[in-house]
Amino acid sequence: MELNLHQLWIFMQVVEHQGFSAAAQRLYLSQPAVSNQVRRLEQALRVTLIDRSGTRARPTAEGEVLAAYGARILRLAEDAVAAVRQAAEPVTGRLLVGGSTTVGTYLLPGLLARYQRRHPDVGCEVFVADADAVTERLRTGGLGLAVVAGSPPGDRLAVEPVLDEHWLLIAGPGHPLAGRDTATPDDLAAAGARFLLREPGSPARAHQERTLADWGLAGAPRADIWGPETVKRCVAAGMGLALLPEHAVAAELRAGTLAALPVTPAPPPRPVSLVRHRDRPPSRAERAFLAVLRELRDGPGEPGPEPAGPAPAGPGGRPLPVLADPR
Repeated sequence: MELNLHQLWIFMQVVEHQGFSAAAQRLYLSQPAVSNQVRRLEQALRVTLIDRSGTRARPTAEGEVLAAYGARILRLAEDAVAAVRQAAEPVTGRLLVGGSTTVGTYLLPGLLARYQRRHPDVGCEVFVADADAVTERLRTGGLGLAVVAGSPPGDRLAVEPVLDEHWLLIAGPGHPLAGRDTATPDDLAAAGARFLLREPGSPARAHQERTLADWGLAGAPRADIWGPETVKRCVAAGMGLALLPEHAVAAELRAGTLAALPVTPAPPPRPVSLVRHRDRPPSRAERAFLAVLRELRDGPGEPGPEPAGPAPAGPGGRPLPVLADPR
C-alpha cells in the first residue's frame, strides 16, 4: 500500500473545513474531484475516513488517527522540500564556536580558516575561555557548539570525540637533553628537571600531573605558570620543562625556539571533543562546521599549505601539524 500525499492533503483540507464543498473552494477544485480523491484514499486504506451522514463532513475514528499522523507527515514533507532547496544554496549566516583555552587558541583558528574557505558567506566568531565557562555557555544557550579538550560531563550536553591531542615534553633549544634520541623519566630526574605546570584547576594541569605521576615524577620540582603562552616563553627562557599539546607548540618547534624531548614512555594523548546542547538542533552553518570537524576524525581532510623546505617532525618522526592556514 502506498500513501498518496496529494490525496492525504485533500483529505486534510476536508477535515479542516468540515466539508467537501468548502475544501473544493479552498483548493480551486470541483466538489466531485475532491470527493473522488478522498474515496480513492479510503479504498487504498480499506477504511471509511469521513462520516458523510450529517450536514458537515467529520472524520471517523480511523479518520482522526490519519489526520493526526497526516499533519506530521505533511509538515515533514514541507521540511524535506525546504532542506533540499536550501542544500543547493550557499551556506550563509553566523557561526559562533566556543573553545577551551588551548584548543580555542591553537586549533580552532586553523579549522575556522578551512571552514571559511568553503563557506565564505558565513561570518565566523570564536569564544575562548576555560572549559567550565565554555560548557556553562552551552548549557544556558549562549553557544551552539564548542570544541574542548577532554570530555566534559553534563546531562544536557552531547559529547563527540573528534581527535586525539598529542602531548610533548618541551625544553629550550639549549637544554642538555634536547639533542638525544630518547630520554627516560630517570634521565629527567637525574638532570634535576623542573616542570612548569599550568594554573591549578585547569584540565591541562590535571593532564600534566597525571603524566608526571605515571613517570614517577610527582614529587619533581615544579612551578605554576598561568596560560600556555606564558608557559612557552618561560620554557624558551630556560626556566624549566613543560608538557604541552603538540598543536600549541608546532610553530615554535618549526622556528627552533623550542625543542621536543622524545621521552619514553611518551605522554598519553588527550581527547578533543565536539560538545553541543543535546536539545538544541544545530543551524545550517553549524552543521557545515561539524562536517569539517568529522573530516579530522575520519580522514586526512584537506591538506595544509606546503612548507618551505622539509617539514620538521615531532618525536617518533610524526610530522608536526599544519593547521594555521589550511587549504
